Amino acid sequence: MTRAETSATLGRWALEAGFDRAGVASLEPIERGGVFLRWLAEGGHAGMGYLAERVAERLEPAHLLAGARSVLCVALVYHPLAGDDGEPAPAPEGDLWPRVARYARGRDYHNLMGKRLRRLARRVCESFPGADARPYVDTGPVLERELAARAGLGVAGKNTCLLSREDGSWFLLGEVFTTLDLAPDQPLADLCGRCTRCLDACPTGALTEPYRLDAGRCISYWTIEHRGAIPAEARAGLGDWVFGCDVCQEVCPWNLRFEGRADRGGRRPAEHPDLRLPEERGRLDLAGLLGIGEAEYEEVFRGSAMKRARRSGLRRNAAIAMGNRGEARYVGALARALAEDEDAVVRGAAAWALGRIGGEAAREAL
Repeated sequence: MTRAETSATLGRWALEAGFDRAGVASLEPIERGGVFLRWLAEGGHAGMGYLAERVAERLEPAHLLAGARSVLCVALVYHPLAGDDGEPAPAPEGDLWPRVARYARGRDYHNLMGKRLRRLARRVCESFPGADARPYVDTGPVLERELAARAGLGVAGKNTCLLSREDGSWFLLGEVFTTLDLAPDQPLADLCGRCTRCLDACPTGALTEPYRLDAGRCISYWTIEHRGAIPAEARAGLGDWVFGCDVCQEVCPWNLRFEGRADRGGRRPAEHPDLRLPEERGRLDLAGLLGIGEAEYEEVFRGSAMKRARRSGLRRNAAIAMGNRGEARYVGALARALAEDEDAVVRGAAAWALGRIGGEAAREAL
């Protein structure tokens, strides 16, 4: 079997494992390593100190597996349709439901993709005696976007997400590093051109220039990664997002052309039911999230990527979202949190939200 034939075989196995696309990249040092180092030096990673760890392995991915020669990169689409009629899945963030980034609404993709990647890695090892393989999915010191771009799965957009003609940016990435010598795929050309819609639409100005994200301004950073109280000056910019943010993707022309369409230029969009919002979580409104107890939290968010923010963070975010919506109907829930919640961070967010809403009832609660 030639290198190209072996690559094609692994790509077919990736599709059989449940992924939507696959490509192969070689493992030379990352071309944009200097850009990554400057971003770290300038503090673009905010409080995510782990991104500054194991930098040598991030920049030289061959170090991640002894004898590694290639990496199989895979993509899993996470914006499914509602059904065979081709209508898009209904957006749950209506009147009350907390606004959540689309990738996190269903089952935790780490678990979903991890299981498939481990099965794929075992198949590689069993089918090619003497070969080794190691899977990753948003874990370890892997610059996934850089490798996936090298493998032809997409090209970096100005919003720092990976863009493809087939799926816009609504897809997740994973990798299988292997000692097999595979024929690499060809990278794609730029897809952004002169468009700056993502930069113009970012609510907090986190996209400070094309292809650069300042995490210290990003809604996703504050609502997911940051622990403790969110600085007062950052709260208003979070809007009513409680976990992540999709604004820079929602305005992207490569994503807009797919909204409400069952056909993507002759290609049926992928359907992954595990990534849909489960019914019990869909019934949870902002007040319910603010007041959720430990036992209910564990039940409702079992197997969810939203647990990354922890119970304290989600309740903090819910209070801030209520304050930013500025509606008097939230005063009762916020007043209870201020008077009764055991978490000082949540109480502080509730107090801020009451002050932002204003009115006699809010002042009385304060």
